[in-house]
Order: sequence, then C-alpha cells, then structure tokens
Amino acid sequence: MISAASFIEHLRGMGYSQYAGVPCSFLKPFINYVIDDPSLNYLGAASEGEAVGITLGAYLAGRKTVTMCQNSGLGNMVNPLTSLNFPFRVPTLLITTWRGEPGVKDEPQHELMGQITHRLLETMDIPWAAFPKTEEEIAPTMAKAEASMRERSKPFALVMSQDSVAEHELKNQKLPTPVKCAVKTHAPATDAEAMIRTEALQVILEALDGNEAILGTTGKTGRELFTIADRPNHLYVVGGMGTASAIGFGVAQALPKQPVVVIDGDGAALMKLGSFATIGYYQPANLLHVILDNEAHDSTGGQRTASGIVNFAAVAAATNYRHAISASRREDVREAVKFLRHQSGPSLLHVKIKTGSPKNLGRPTVKPHEVKERFMAFLKAQA
Repeated sequence: MISAASFIEHLRGMGYSQYAGVPCSFLKPFINYVIDDPSLNYLGAASEGEAVGITLGAYLAGRKTVTMCQNSGLGNMVNPLTSLNFPFRVPTLLITTWRGEPGVKDEPQHELMGQITHRLLETMDIPWAAFPKTEEEIAPTMAKAEASMRERSKPFALVMSQDSVAEHELKNQKLPTPVKCAVKTHAPATDAEAMIRTEALQVILEALDGNEAILGTTGKTGRELFTIADRPNHLYVVGGMGTASAIGFGVAQALPKQPVVVIDGDGAALMKLGSFATIGYYQPANLLHVILDNEAHDSTGGQRTASGIVNFAAVAAATNYRHAISASRREDVREAVKFLRHQSGPSLLHVKIKTGSPKNLGRPTVKPHEVKERFMAFLKAQA
C-alpha cells in the first residue's frame, strides 16, 4: 500500500496537473488528495465518458492529464476512447479500479467486469500495468506509462486493486456557487425565416470576433463548419457523440482567458445532459454553448429526437448557467451571439433550425490528429 501523496507528488514532478473522473471507493484517497491541493485541479464529471472529454480538452490546452474511473465505468468510456482519443492521438493516464477482481469478495454487479477489465483495455488498444502497491514500484511503472504515451500518443491504463492507496481524509470540498440565470426567448421564426444548419453556422461565425476556439459536434455540424470555413481555431469533433461540450469545458477550464464556443446538436446535447450540470457547477466564464436544434438526427436520416419536448434554455437555467437565450431568426441569433460572447458565462444559445443540409456535403479532408495539432498550436499562440 502506498500513500496518495507518494504517487501524486511523483506525477506532479512529471508535469501532471489535471485530473477528472467519477469516484470509486478504491480511488477515494487519491481523489481526496487532489481536491485538497489547490495547485492541482480535479473536475468531477457526471459520467465517465464525459471525464474522457474533459481531459481531452485539457490536453488540447497543454495539460498532462489523469482520467479516473471504476472499472464498471469503462463501458461508458468505450466510445470517446475509441472514437476520439484514438483518431486524434490524445494520451491520458487512465486509472481504473479493479472491482470484481477474481478471488476478492465484491458485489455481484462487478463480477463480469472484474473478469474482462484487462481484455477490454486490450481490445481498445490501450496498454496497461498494475497500479503500484509499493513506493519502489511508482517510478518504473510511470516510466513505462510515459514511454508508451510518448511513443504512441494514446492512453495508458493503470489497474488499481483494492487497498492500493492508504486513506486520506477530504478537508476542502468545493461548494457550488448558485447563480440567477438571465433567460430570454425571442419570437420564433416563421417557416420562411427558418434557417438550415449551414445558414445558422454562417450567422454564428460572422457574429463572433474570430479569436474563439470553436468546437463543432460530430456529424453534419462539423462537416458543414469545415465546408464553410476550415480554420486553425476549429476542432471538428468527428466522434464521441455528446462529448463536444465536455471537451470545450476542458479547454475553457484550462485556459480561462481563451474564449471557447461549442456548437452542439440537439441529439448530441440530449445524449450527455449531465455535462450541463458539470459546466454549471464549475462556472467556466469563457464558455458559450450553442445548440442547433432541428429536432432530428439529421446526419443519420432525419429520425426525430426528443428535443421537441425539451426547453434547452430552461435546462441551462436549472443547471446554473448564467445566461440562456432562445432564438431562431437570423438577426436575433446574430444579436444573441454578439451579446453572449462578451458576457461572463457559462452561457447557452438555443437556436431552432429546420432540417436539411447542402447536397453532396463533403467531409473534413484534414485528418483528426492534424486538426488536433493545429488547434493546439492556435491555443498556444493565443495564450
């Protein structure tokens, strides 16, 4: 058994400063230590997949990251780890617990995952090692992890058995800061005034200052953003549906002076509504969250989403955003973007649009890892 300090201080010496995850009792002392240290940053996520998005965003902003979960939560991580970290070539030190370890008494829901944890990591092409149980094992274990991540630009996992880390009492828990959300709803567009997504994207880009980090969600949003204007400050989130807001939050949290705009879709936003609560809790003042809502999965054939019964502005207000505006007419959208861009966030703009996109719509011709590299260069130059 090791102390939380011995491992985390070793990681500090290697440059790790950003932690995110969902707790497990095995991880408790480890997470408590990070929370208690004001020079480190732990972001508690609503889901394990969201945590992967947060650390991916923090990596883009120049941070070395640790992503933590119970092994039952690995299932929630499969999509972003395989469709984002893999093609974008983004490493993170993944620490997963080994609940249901064969021969160790545990709850029945952990039995199967305990049997397949290592195979699941290997199936996702994620190398792994046992979490160190003695202080002498820390340095060689982390040297192996660092060498792998440096060579492959992919995650490396440490699998933590029960009682690997000695207890550490939590002393400084962050309290939420409730805010009063300013909600504004413009009159809806007529059928003749309603925009398709490409038109809405053009209005948004024209209204922005030009120095924002802009993340377009997976599907046609990213494809149309690329077609309209392929720029170094654009990140096309080609996979990980629902994770764009978490990635944007990770960037915004790591670079509080960098304006960040997430352009989401209704289906993607509904997939990870928990991200709204995370954003509202941590209050990134530099984040503008835009939802283009056509009440359909437009990228996959136009099947309806449930957004027709969802008031996204009210959701933002209920989850502690500072501003929320609903608009659908061109001038109202343009005015809202200009206003929210210079307000202290987090802010949400809900834009009702109609279905449809340009015929023969292409896809980004720049590879994901190349998009990542130029986006990181943009953020570094801005900082």
